[in-house]
Amino acid sequence: MTSTHEHHHAPADLSPEHPPRISVSQLLPDVYKAMVRLDIAARKGLDPVLVELVKIRASQLNQCAFCLDMHSKDALAAGESVERIVQLSAWRESQHFYTPKELAALALTEAVTVLTDGFVPDEVYADAAGHFEEAELAQLIAAITVINAWNRFGVTGRLAPGHYTPGDFTS
Repeated sequence: MTSTHEHHHAPADLSPEHPPRISVSQLLPDVYKAMVRLDIAARKGLDPVLVELVKIRASQLNQCAFCLDMHSKDALAAGESVERIVQLSAWRESQHFYTPKELAALALTEAVTVLTDGFVPDEVYADAAGHFEEAELAQLIAAITVINAWNRFGVTGRLAPGHYTPGDFTS
């Protein structure tokens, strides 16, 4: 079960010190709809569980609580284990929980997400290219790029976690 990123303002009593700021989905429905279409196109042909792991890891790095909530729930609904989701923040120390292909995807996710260190390292890209066919690798890069865009909407808008239920917003 994969979701779109429908972002609703949370109830006012959730976080009075950090109330939601803005809702792109409400104010710019054409942008929101285009993002949803881009999200669907980006993940086409990829393993849905892998996509959720990538979305969770990027959301951890970007500190997007809304997306962490959504994609952790979607991953669980897709059959992912709690243990593997919990270990994602320390995946380098918990590599035995993940396949080599998943590890390559997680490394690429970090490299694409955290560009403050410079370009995506050649060794990270080469490792991912060794586990993914060229078209699938392009899809993975697109999926990583899209979740980073969603994270920026979520963090900037201070979207509050805790109200998403898998299946609420399916595509």
